[in-house]
Amino acid sequence: MRFSVSSTALSSRLTALSRVINSKNSLPILGDFLFEIVDGRLHLTASDSEVMMKTSMELNEADSDGRFCVGNHDLLEAVKGISEQPISFEVNQGDGGSIARISYMNGMFSLPVENADEYPQAQLIGEGAHAITLPTQVLADNINRSIFATAQDELRPVMNGIYFDLTPECLAVVASDGHKLVRNKLFTVKSDEPAAFILPKKPASLLKGVLGKNGGDVVIRFDERNAEINYEEGVIICRLIEGRYPNYNSVIPQSNPNQLTVDRQSLLSALRRVQPFSNDSSNLIRFHVENGTLQLDAEDYDFSKTATERMTCDYNGMAMSIGFKGSSFIEILSNFDCEQVIIQLADPSRAGLVLPSEQPENQDVLMLMMPMLIND
Repeated sequence: MRFSVSSTALSSRLTALSRVINSKNSLPILGDFLFEIVDGRLHLTASDSEVMMKTSMELNEADSDGRFCVGNHDLLEAVKGISEQPISFEVNQGDGGSIARISYMNGMFSLPVENADEYPQAQLIGEGAHAITLPTQVLADNINRSIFATAQDELRPVMNGIYFDLTPECLAVVASDGHKLVRNKLFTVKSDEPAAFILPKKPASLLKGVLGKNGGDVVIRFDERNAEINYEEGVIICRLIEGRYPNYNSVIPQSNPNQLTVDRQSLLSALRRVQPFSNDSSNLIRFHVENGTLQLDAEDYDFSKTATERMTCDYNGMAMSIGFKGSSFIEILSNFDCEQVIIQLADPSRAGLVLPSEQPENQDVLMLMMPMLIND
């Protein structure tokens, strides 16, 4: 079997697929890429048994259909250093051993290939599957905005993914680690039949890396155990996290009367300057707001370190001091792209809400931070 393909196109596809493959695999063949040539197109697959990613591309030429597996590391390292040019594959499979000879303008290399019949099959989605269609950029934005808030909790695995909650009113995209929470409402996506699933962090990260900005839609089909996500350049099939996600709406305050508006970038810069002076274990930063001034205080008495910074803000509530974890607040501010943020507070013992000054079109974005105890 012979075929040829663009070197840069193949390299970019293999680089994206390689993020699926683990360094240690339950089956040796899961360390391979699966090549399938069908009707002049090359279909590439990578899997770790939980997540399978597929993509396809046009071939310059192919003399027949066929399929084989080849180790990911050596092929990827060899191909990614080749400038744009056709690469030719000659694959010989037989009882005496199977090998692929790959030639290009200035050289060639050969690699052993394995029988593709041993490669695991994709999990099938049930007939009663639900479907969600989203613009590519909207899904990418929501994953980028949410994934940092997912947990790494062995005792509560449902918190380790992004929760998609489809209701008659909207699609809510939620992530939380118990200390911070992100909730994005998409009002253009709704269903009379409620449905929900928890997307694990790994396929969410893969989507974050491959979703382009070329427009188009992403179609997500899911049942109780698996999801199939079709995007412009391929498909990701993954096992979902099973279990009941906590009632996220119950922890979001309905009324936080004290509201301050502040320049997002200025607050982010101030927090980055003050945070190194906080205690390493708690990372506590005190927010004191009064009469149009927000003061940030950090202290680590063990090493005789303190820092204070003041900035102007628009505030219409009572004077208050409240503690937040500095690194988490920096993450929240870093995942907005607005000029100003609105921080809504009730009292020092209740969660604070952070919202963009202007919501994205047909969306409602909200982030929540649990407060920390401060000693006055």
